[in-house]
Amino acid sequence: MLKTKNLWWLLAAVGRALIKNRWWLLAAVALALYPIFESNPEYQTIGVYTLIFMACSTSWNMFSGYSGYIALGAAAFYGTGAYTMALASIHWNMAPGAAMFWLVPLGGLVAMIVAIPIGWIALRVRRHTFVVITIAIFFVFQLFATNMSFTGGTAGLNLPYISWNASYFDVPFYYVALGIVLFAALLSASVRRSRFGLQLLAIRDDEDRALGLGVKVAAVKLTGFAMSAFAIGMCGALFAMFQGQIYPQFVFDPLFDISIALMAFFGGLGTVAGPLLGGLVLESAQQYLTVTFSNDSLYLILLGSLFLLVIMFMPQGIIVFFRDRYSKKADRNRSALSQNSLALNDGAK
Repeated sequence: MLKTKNLWWLLAAVGRALIKNRWWLLAAVALALYPIFESNPEYQTIGVYTLIFMACSTSWNMFSGYSGYIALGAAAFYGTGAYTMALASIHWNMAPGAAMFWLVPLGGLVAMIVAIPIGWIALRVRRHTFVVITIAIFFVFQLFATNMSFTGGTAGLNLPYISWNASYFDVPFYYVALGIVLFAALLSASVRRSRFGLQLLAIRDDEDRALGLGVKVAAVKLTGFAMSAFAIGMCGALFAMFQGQIYPQFVFDPLFDISIALMAFFGGLGTVAGPLLGGLVLESAQQYLTVTFSNDSLYLILLGSLFLLVIMFMPQGIIVFFRDRYSKKADRNRSALSQNSLALNDGAK
């Protein structure tokens, strides 16, 4: 359990993140009002999926973006959360309904526990080797879920059927997903501004130098890796409950890893807002194009073209690109003002 001092530090850090980033409040209010102004269940469903990927990309970036260790095995935690929700709700004979939402944090906790031995193994190596090991571990989880009897094998698992009205069904899932997004974003912002976050950034810049400066590299990496799995596991649990049934190939999906990584790169890897923007744009566009057009491959072509344009002209991501342009414009304005003031002073003399 957290000590009282550490708990107050965490609450204070979250509070500072909210105060210093008021635009987050505006974005949160806008997202909270979305189901009120958009009553079409089809578009509310798009909203649920978009929020799930926003949370997953943000949580993934909290480790991979800050530490520089690009992990492509996050689907292992997503699937772990999904199967935790399914197995717990089935074997505990839970009544279908809102009470099942209490299993969402459990899915995140189990995913975080699973991440500890995975991180202990994978984080012994660096860079490209680390990427390969995380991919290999992911496929081990996929094969395990496919071949074990208690997971349902290829037939998957059916969760308790929730018989809510179709016009209302998506709304509770939307707001729970929004809560996970806010949690992941505030945690990411707090880590980014903390001493722990500085240690992750030092590892990204030069791991050997960070080790020489006294950073407990192994412990910091493992802690960050496990923390990033929590929100991803919760999203997996929410997805399983939302779908009502799960299959190994869908919850342990390699496209999931590629998608959340692309969202972080698209918005701005290593930034707080970048993965949120990337998830909002890419996942909502993908879902909208899939619903609107009958051609299942069209959205891949359009999104691939969009991503290619961003990589060519904004390789550091949209957030960094516009932030740098704003900084340069502000510097030019300050320089112009200083030159004008010097000219006025010279004229007065």
